[in-house]
Amino acid sequence: MPELPEVEVTRRGLAGPLLGARVRSARLGRPLRWPLGCSVDSLAGATVGAVARRGKYLWLPLHRTDGACDSGGLLLHLGMSGSLAWLAQAGPPGPHDHFDLVTDRGTLRLNDPRRFGAVVWSPAVDRAPAATLLQRLGAEPFDTAYTAAHFHAALQRRRAPIKQVLLAGDVVVGAGNIYACEALFAAGVHPALRADRLSRPRATRLLAAVRATLARALEVGGTTLRDFSDVHGASGAFQSEAAVYGRAGQACGRCGAMLRRTVQGQRATYFCPGCQRR
Repeated sequence: MPELPEVEVTRRGLAGPLLGARVRSARLGRPLRWPLGCSVDSLAGATVGAVARRGKYLWLPLHRTDGACDSGGLLLHLGMSGSLAWLAQAGPPGPHDHFDLVTDRGTLRLNDPRRFGAVVWSPAVDRAPAATLLQRLGAEPFDTAYTAAHFHAALQRRRAPIKQVLLAGDVVVGAGNIYACEALFAAGVHPALRADRLSRPRATRLLAAVRATLARALEVGGTTLRDFSDVHGASGAFQSEAAVYGRAGQACGRCGAMLRRTVQGQRATYFCPGCQRR
């Protein structure tokens, strides 16, 4: 599933080409997770503003000056297997190409084999339906105003295992399954440790590890296990650097213990029993 690094890599790839582009037309294929919420014809004539990201969502502002309809924007989610491509010359859509935004500079195309992604019209990012979808998201990991004290205080209210709290995304967003495993390893925290039992120093180390892990993933273009590629078709490389994820049965590079795999909340968890203590 595309997580925060993959979505941010996508945003950065679209920021230049889309800013100021004028929409010529749009096409909606098979139904996605939620209805578009407007006619595709009503998108024509709008000008695209600065692409923004919140958690794993992208916000494409669409400004109107022709009086055809109100300004607003599109909230996009890549779901389990989606990716966005920027095409200078778009060919005919394939069976998994479910949305096209055709502009005077090129075509933004959503490919989503499992159709868990979404493209939703909203009159503003802080109004429904966008605000409804975004309201439960936790803090952005790179927000400098979000301190280790805030993180520790939030964990004190949670009795679930720390790995599942990270995945929930309502304390801090972005630590998907791979990145949660890697950050917990880097911080020396056992994935099954109850969140409210993390001391302040351990919570401080974990937040730093989450930030460092996500930052490194951004540097190398995210993670590609099956479907993800950036807007120009390039794959991410973080999977080749993983210290624990997908390495069950191999020796830990830090202490030499055999890495293990378990299942938490129907998600695979990889950890080192030697380095990660409860």
